[in-house]
Amino acid sequence: MNPSLPWPVALSTGCFYRRPILDVLHAVKAAGFHQIEVCSFSAHLDYHDGAAIDRAARRLRELEIDPVSFHAPFADRIDITALDNAAREAAVAEVILACEAAARLGCTHVVLHPGPEREGRPPEAEFLQHMHHAAESLNRVAARCCQLGVALLLENMLAHLLFGHVRDMMYLLGEIHTCQVGTCLDTGHAHLARELDVVIQKLSGHLKMVHVNDNNGHRDDHLPPGDGGIDWRWFLGELRRADFHGVLVLELHGSDQETHDTILARALRARDYLERTFQEI
Repeated sequence: MNPSLPWPVALSTGCFYRRPILDVLHAVKAAGFHQIEVCSFSAHLDYHDGAAIDRAARRLRELEIDPVSFHAPFADRIDITALDNAAREAAVAEVILACEAAARLGCTHVVLHPGPEREGRPPEAEFLQHMHHAAESLNRVAARCCQLGVALLLENMLAHLLFGHVRDMMYLLGEIHTCQVGTCLDTGHAHLARELDVVIQKLSGHLKMVHVNDNNGHRDDHLPPGDGGIDWRWFLGELRRADFHGVLVLELHGSDQETHDTILARALRARDYLERTFQEI
């Protein structure tokens, strides 16, 4: 727990997504982050490789870093809502493999985009088919997560994508019956959708985690809080009023051209900003 925040602050290793996880963990711990969300990008950590997962798990234990979550893979080819049975089965298998890797790492949560990385909304009949397949697939994934002892969290997606609005996510949550499923609120996604106030109200009863990042309302920039247009005093106050008891995960951008120290300095500045802002309220 952070001394001046009522919630722990973790760092997503997505800011190092093109660098092997074993190359960055020591720097992350040295910077003062004791909890992380593990990025599933293959150049960072290949969740298909059991030996690589085991090496990462050992290093996390050695450094006493708590992997609070694992971000499931997302790509256009991974579509658990696909109308094609073979494509959908392959996508579900891929997500379940990621959940098994998360458990092997010692993660307590898996964060999943419930829809594909595909723009636009098809005609209503086709959209409802996608919804039906999504619910069926999520029940299977949730059941496996229960077996593994990992909590599944659905993340609100960008507004231009299929299932990009909070009403879609609420429907899916209501259709999952095999296991209790929570939510992860991505502040940047909700801000771009102009739904941040609605999302926090709608998801508050299910909310277990927040992906903290900012933007100026035009692109998903993953800026540190305070560098974009989100009113963080208001947002942190709303979290407190919603009786939130989860983890804040800094999900910030990072480039290949930046050093570890530069990226981590930005993360530390983000954490400090959240602390100062919460003290003000």
